Amino acid sequence: TSPAPKQWMIAISILIMNTVIDLTVLICLHHRWFDWVYSKPDAMGEDYRIDPWSSQQSTDYQRLIQKFGLEPLDLSSIPNPNALHRRGIIFAHRDLDIILNSIKNKTNFGVLTGLMPSGKMHLGHSMVIEQVKWFQEHGGDVNVAVADLEALATRSKSLTEGRKTAIEEYIINYAALGLNPNSTNVYFQSKRPQVQRLAFTLGRKTNLSEFESIYGFQGETNLAHVQAPLIQAGDILHPQLEEFGGLRPIVVPVGVDQDPHLRLTRGLASKTNWFNIKNRKKGGLNVALSIQDDNSEALGISSNGALISENRNIIFDKIKSIISQVGFADIFPNPKHGTIEIPGATSREKFVLRNELLKLERNLGGMGLMPPCSTYHRFAVGMTGDKMSSSKPETTIFMDDSIDEMSKKVKRAHSGGQATVEEHRRLGGDCSKDVAFQYLEFFFATDDKELEEIRKGYENGKILAGEMKQICIDKATIWLNDLSEKRDEWSGRIDEFLANDSY
Repeated sequence: TSPAPKQWMIAISILIMNTVIDLTVLICLHHRWFDWVYSKPDAMGEDYRIDPWSSQQSTDYQRLIQKFGLEPLDLSSIPNPNALHRRGIIFAHRDLDIILNSIKNKTNFGVLTGLMPSGKMHLGHSMVIEQVKWFQEHGGDVNVAVADLEALATRSKSLTEGRKTAIEEYIINYAALGLNPNSTNVYFQSKRPQVQRLAFTLGRKTNLSEFESIYGFQGETNLAHVQAPLIQAGDILHPQLEEFGGLRPIVVPVGVDQDPHLRLTRGLASKTNWFNIKNRKKGGLNVALSIQDDNSEALGISSNGALISENRNIIFDKIKSIISQVGFADIFPNPKHGTIEIPGATSREKFVLRNELLKLERNLGGMGLMPPCSTYHRFAVGMTGDKMSSSKPETTIFMDDSIDEMSKKVKRAHSGGQATVEEHRRLGGDCSKDVAFQYLEFFFATDDKELEEIRKGYENGKILAGEMKQICIDKATIWLNDLSEKRDEWSGRIDEFLANDSY
């Protein structure tokens, strides 16, 4: 080889190496930029990643709605709204219209909630039960999951300890808060193998990258913690199994910090579906086959990827029959591409059509799972102005606190009043910063008109900060005494709430 070609080869090698280095640097910078943007604080220092296990959460609810694709709650659509609805404490949802349609038409729907048996029940937990009770009063059957496996994985709480805590700290208060045992089933994750089997099956539809994206898991995250969200997905979806009520919409009322679990579960349910229904750009709906390893032959695809026309035509005839029964004759099937266009369909027919296709999927051997619906409530601020936490008694009022303990906490609570009486009379207080007022709004004041009068009196300086705290103490005293009396009434009767497999 002559010297000239050698020089050219060296030059080309150097050019390639430099290009690789440049690309590597760009990729690294991109990932650093992505991480920075994903968890970047805004000008107020707010972090928009929401985490079910974090003690710090964003409270910019409008931003959370936009970032995570939630739907704002329309109060006018809620029949007989409770105080949490009326006061905007329940602020967003996913697919709540499906549940409201079930309420309107008096068709079956379920409610799923859960408890972590690792601490004492406090006021913040009661918001979920108020929502569950509202759904139950409107016809929903209730399943309560005791997350004893998750408590073992993430809190090192033994199954025996978890059971004791669940019964003595939570279920007794659920009864006292008004849940109806006739349509409530409390079960334990560790006692319901169907949940664990479903979680294992759903695990085939996700991977660690998705968990890193949703939960921020990293290399040091223990595998039990990684498994816990899959168990929760099993909890949320299993009430649709035939032995637990069958195919019907399930709603999960939660604080917004729990939305990662709902996003994961909705995604997993959709990935199992054999038939996808999407809105067409030009209007109407589009039904598309979802070819998977376990359904390819039934949907007309051979092991080598070739189209099995006979099988495809059979499945298309079944789909067209369903569409016709729903009420549409103007359809455009494309068996080769596995799609059917329904130009005249609207989003109102989407749920009905999806429900019928899920039934077909089950008849063909599929799972036929409907993505869960959900509602989201705002966080109740802790006594110190931070998040409520069972591990920090000074931040919250526990269900079994004495009146004296509660009074001391309220008197020490963060205030929205001014520094002096004179300033307060002149400038008024700030209800958005006053814990005592917010506890009236979230928990203790049942009358909206009275609450508004208290708000106005505080903001115009007529009600002083100390007086606001005393109003809260008086209302909380009534609330706690009533709860205590009802706990006594239910003592020894908790078995009425337990599912048959909970023993």
